[in-house]
Amino acid sequence: MRKIKVAALVSGGGTNLQAILDAGARGETPSAEVAVVISDRAGAYALERAREAGVEALYIPFTDLGREAFEERLIRALQERNIEMIVLAGFMRILSPAFTARYADRILNIHPSLIPSFCGEGYYGLRVHRAALDYGVKVTGATVHFVNEVPDGGRIIMQRAVYIEDGDTPETLQKRVMREAEWVIYPLAVEAVAAKMLNEYGEK
Repeated sequence: MRKIKVAALVSGGGTNLQAILDAGARGETPSAEVAVVISDRAGAYALERAREAGVEALYIPFTDLGREAFEERLIRALQERNIEMIVLAGFMRILSPAFTARYADRILNIHPSLIPSFCGEGYYGLRVHRAALDYGVKVTGATVHFVNEVPDGGRIIMQRAVYIEDGDTPETLQKRVMREAEWVIYPLAVEAVAAKMLNEYGEK
């Protein structure tokens, strides 16, 4: 059976990448295959996760190139590997409108809140969980969405709620949202989108 070839873009530890790789190893993403992991940081541990899983690990420097040259090299790498879907797994760069338009409805991202709450430019990492706690909401969670030219503005694919508990800190809430929401729905969303793509394009 043909699988959709996926590239994961990463900048750090890659825990969401690991969740997707583990789901693939368990046979839970039969429509998708992570073919390459690409990082803008040479020391990103996510690259080591890729190597341990037998997946190609590629470093493309961002700071030396700037966004335009980085994206040119990125597009070339994607084309050379016949990549059909992109997942952002802790990728800490904003992609240009031209890039997101080129891969419309083929770039997925996960955000650690229930969009449209606590999202958009400046909301990432612990800042999201701190904002949820400061506001006093009782439920938060994670959202998988398509990526467009607006940060966290693309169409929602999947969400999962997580209750906030008394005594939560940004750190404890982050860990629980990862464990109970992010690592659960990201592989599910990757499979759902890949299966839809195969159905639309046909198994070539």
